[in-house]
Amino acid sequence: MLLTSGGSDWISGSGKAEKVEGGYRITARKVFTSGAPTGDLLMTGAVLETQGEPPLVLHFGVPMNSPHVKVLDTWRTLGMRGTGSHDVQIDGHIVPEAAVALKRKAGEWHALFHIIATTAFPLVYAVYLGVAERARDIAVGLSKRRAPDRHAIENAGRMDTELAGARLAHESMLEVVRRNAPSATTINDVMMGRQLVERHAIASVEYAMQLAGGAGFYRAAGLERCFRDIQAARYHPLQAGPQAEYAGCMALGLPVERVF
Repeated sequence: MLLTSGGSDWISGSGKAEKVEGGYRITARKVFTSGAPTGDLLMTGAVLETQGEPPLVLHFGVPMNSPHVKVLDTWRTLGMRGTGSHDVQIDGHIVPEAAVALKRKAGEWHALFHIIATTAFPLVYAVYLGVAERARDIAVGLSKRRAPDRHAIENAGRMDTELAGARLAHESMLEVVRRNAPSATTINDVMMGRQLVERHAIASVEYAMQLAGGAGFYRAAGLERCFRDIQAARYHPLQAGPQAEYAGCMALGLPVERVF
């Protein structure tokens, strides 16, 4: 089982790589490492700083059974608790030179990340779309236990309209993947879709809570979990500010290599 660290291994990289004989000594703390308690291999990276040269991010795998790797019990969160996205501490693990898959400039988009971001984020946001769809079904079921009034009908309509917006936005992300041509342009298109899925999915779940009424406040209904889980859609890159900056630079013909 492969692991990645969504919170630490973005464009700028994180952690320290120190050159030693035959390879690199790694010191790092990787956050949001989903599946950490059961994973086998962490696909990650660290930053190598050499005097007089720009910092580089090295990409490599680290076996989770290394004595220099420890899973920290940090995943105590508002939602998405089942992902087990604990922090992983790497303290002195040696990565051989031959095991480094890629070296790239830190803080700058690379073709590898054009591929990763174009293909991965439609998968990630399919989860949030699914959470919103589940919330919708629960809310409809709860609302049918009582005679609907005008306000309940309106909430149901607003909920389904927002959910339709999330579905359309997600389909636009999939269409970008089907082009099979990762680039700065596909990043822009996918991230606009990602932002719209976030907005519409969260709004849909909020209307689901209103439609369900007080019954949705009980854990037994399952709706409060959807409400907690959907909040995590806010925190993946590109978040609202960087996404707007990236889209604006693309629209105005400005460079985007360092916008993330």
